[in-house]
Amino acid sequence: MSLDEIRQKVIFHNSVDVWISACGEKNKDWTNPEDYKQFIAHLLKNNLNLKAFNLCTHEAGATEEEKTKFTEILAETKATDPNSQTYTIKLNDSAIGIIRSYF
Repeated sequence: MSLDEIRQKVIFHNSVDVWISACGEKNKDWTNPEDYKQFIAHLLKNNLNLKAFNLCTHEAGATEEEKTKFTEILAETKATDPNSQTYTIKLNDSAIGIIRSYF
């Protein structure tokens, strides 16, 4: 599902789902946690308004084993690495522009 499609469902999304959607738009693999951390670093560097969100795997709709493993790996370092955290992102035009500028 594209960023525009998930934006139409609700305005606020967790950063893992945004990452997966953004990767889907560009046909990029989303399963590498190090790539996600670089993505979050890009969003923070560009002053995107991110709110830390304590996300449990099952709350992310992580019914797929791959997504569960991905979020569990991130959880291991989220206390010491802000790029490992899950954030809430308001998907407005400027946020989507910053997200897409990563690729």
